Amino acid sequence: MSGSPRQTKHTQVREYLVDLISAGLQPDERLPTERDVAEALGVTRVTVRKALDDLEKDHLVYRIQGAGTFVSEPRISKTFEFHSFSEDMLARDLTPGSSETQITLEGAGGRIGFALGLSPAEEVVHIMRVRTADGRPMCLEHSYVPAALVPGLANGMTEDSLYRELRDRYGIRPERADQTIHAVVLDEATAELLRVPPFSPAFNVQRTAFDQRGRAIEYAESLYRGDRYSYDLSINRLST
Repeated sequence: MSGSPRQTKHTQVREYLVDLISAGLQPDERLPTERDVAEALGVTRVTVRKALDDLEKDHLVYRIQGAGTFVSEPRISKTFEFHSFSEDMLARDLTPGSSETQITLEGAGGRIGFALGLSPAEEVVHIMRVRTADGRPMCLEHSYVPAALVPGLANGMTEDSLYRELRDRYGIRPERADQTIHAVVLDEATAELLRVPPFSPAFNVQRTAFDQRGRAIEYAESLYRGDRYSYDLSINRLST
């Protein structure tokens, strides 16, 4: 094991693991076990565990109980500005895309109707997509748009970006949104769509978007991979 004599064993193990990842391990590939690393480097498993703790804090790896430690995808930070998914990815020099797209016309029901100010019997266009960044799954997105505002949308989209579709095809411009975020774990079906192990951490983002006339034009629920996404915000302390 190479390294300066002044380096602690903990630092040497960390550098070894970082070099291992950089040498070609791909996102979601499993790292060697704590026991294997300890034996290879002649250190204790406690030392290896501390190094892995550091890497997890830096979002370089993630752990699944009973399965091991895996290489994380590069994390994308999201600020609290109102952007579409496509705009958000393009701003980070990533190519946005979609897969597994399904578009259906259905009744709003109580929950979606309440969010959009519709009666439960009114119809909405439901767009379900796996959103991707550079071809890799980032989130599972369910969008609901009042059908009366978007005639023909249930037959298919001409744009990958819903907000660009609303603007260019229907003259609807999303201006603001109310949004809530909470932490969840992914069930097996959703984890498979997002190509992560079951019960991986995720952000559940619920958003109601409003247009320039103050109308609720979209209700969306998105599940973002917790290993690839984070939310950044600045807060000010009120003077007292």
